[in-house]
Amino acid sequence: MRPFKVFALVAAVGFLGTWLVCVAKDKNTIPNTPEGVQKMIVRFSPTVLAANTSHLSEGDRAALEHIIEGSRYLQDLFAEQVWSENLALRSKLEADTSELGKKRLHYFKINMGPWSRLDGDDAFLPNVPEKPVGANFYPADLTKEKFSEWVATLSAEEQEKARGFFSVVRKSDSGFRLVSYSEEYSKYLQPAARELKKAAELTTNETLRKFLNSRAEAFLSDDYYESDLAWLALDAPIDVTIGPYETYEDQLLGYKAAFEAVVAIRDDASTAKLATFSRYLQELENNLPMPDEYKNPSIGKSTPIKAVDIVFSSGDARRGVMSIAFNLPNDEKVITEAGSKKVMMKNLNESKFSKILLPLAEAALASEQKGDVDFEAFFTHVLMHELVHGIGPHEIEVDGRKTTARHELKNLYSAIEEAKADVGGLWALQYLVDKGVVDKNLEKNMYRTNLASAFRSVRFGVESAHGRAVALQFNYYVSQGAILFDAKTQKFSVDESKIQGVVKDLLNKLLLIEAKGDYAGAKQLLDAHTALSAEMKAILERAEAEGIPVDLEPIYPLAGEVP
Repeated sequence: MRPFKVFALVAAVGFLGTWLVCVAKDKNTIPNTPEGVQKMIVRFSPTVLAANTSHLSEGDRAALEHIIEGSRYLQDLFAEQVWSENLALRSKLEADTSELGKKRLHYFKINMGPWSRLDGDDAFLPNVPEKPVGANFYPADLTKEKFSEWVATLSAEEQEKARGFFSVVRKSDSGFRLVSYSEEYSKYLQPAARELKKAAELTTNETLRKFLNSRAEAFLSDDYYESDLAWLALDAPIDVTIGPYETYEDQLLGYKAAFEAVVAIRDDASTAKLATFSRYLQELENNLPMPDEYKNPSIGKSTPIKAVDIVFSSGDARRGVMSIAFNLPNDEKVITEAGSKKVMMKNLNESKFSKILLPLAEAALASEQKGDVDFEAFFTHVLMHELVHGIGPHEIEVDGRKTTARHELKNLYSAIEEAKADVGGLWALQYLVDKGVVDKNLEKNMYRTNLASAFRSVRFGVESAHGRAVALQFNYYVSQGAILFDAKTQKFSVDESKIQGVVKDLLNKLLLIEAKGDYAGAKQLLDAHTALSAEMKAILERAEAEGIPVDLEPIYPLAGEVP
């Protein structure tokens, strides 16, 4: 966010046997030279991410070291969540001292596995299987149908656990069994918990102490409710997010949470500036373009927004493309009762904007519009994206049955929800511009900046939730004439006479899909609008030819990492 040639010759047949079924990619298309792998690596620009810690108390500086140490355990834990053989394969790669072996290990670390996340999860190493759709949360041969049949035989309590965030499914003599995260990953979670408790003893901030202690206990109990509340209440110069959160890695059902850690230093000045927006969250909910019957009259008491500078990440937060912000937790019960928190990583946003977005605007946007792409519009839309994650349908009713949008939309939920947040972010910004809360000058810039950003996000691959969501938006806008392509200049532009109406229309469709738990409608919308057009592909090829990075490879000096 590891000798391979030697390994291929000497590895045990039994070990390789599990890999040779459903091989992911023809061996002739896998890069077999250092130069070939390096072409994949250079898409991630090495970037130093640091922060000023001089204002921290002596106790907090000591606590920070233990927080980072505890977070390191989640790196291997997540690798194991991705694939059962990941750590064994990494060890084999680490033994290869050839130039090819070193490059393969480097790219393996970026992807947290042998599949290139920017290339549709194609294998970049020989003799590995296709990436498991359900990662290592389920048996590799488990299908949605088999899962549903098995869950139907369980008690109500066990059914909830099977569909919950914090358990894995394993084979048993009688079929399948559930194993809690605290048991499955105890060799990582127990030492991580110890480090968090050490940090709690050292910090001078009471809210940080409470969160660290409660999260350490949650690692051992699988009960994250109290620690989620403590995280929402966290008010400290060290901002820590650590635990099982996002479900993107579970592409089979979208139920299981991957472990991650983001350790950051709060930017007080930027946080104060962003806090203004949280006051309008209920008003935005009340004015969403959908029938009132689906609106939440009370979206939760807590909607803090934090601007931070990231100083370390691990696990799901350090694989492939890095998220520039997040809105957590994902537990609908917590969201409904207490709200959610939005965390904006300012130093990461600034680096992506300067290294990626500005060059893409030059490559993709019409000359009269590219000059309006600016950081304020980019950063503010990222904020609104995260705010909109906290509004709209979460807990819903389908045919008289209480459920959630996440549960009903299954593996399509992440793409639909990311599209809702993106489109809803534009709609919300326009609402606040019209209300006079946001400067009118942002109106023009935000649509043009968002267009440039679409080319950034779609490069993540339409197999990813974010990439698929952006392809959906872009193609829908094009189909409705809100984004125009000039065949002569080969550049795109925003039609400002149409964009506002089209944004509102698409947001309505996305909200209703979630409110109704409409899986068929979600599939139809995604299938119709997520193929990349020849024009967009040409822009992406131009960006690659010009050497514009796709994302960043973080380097954290505070964690002892060097360029």
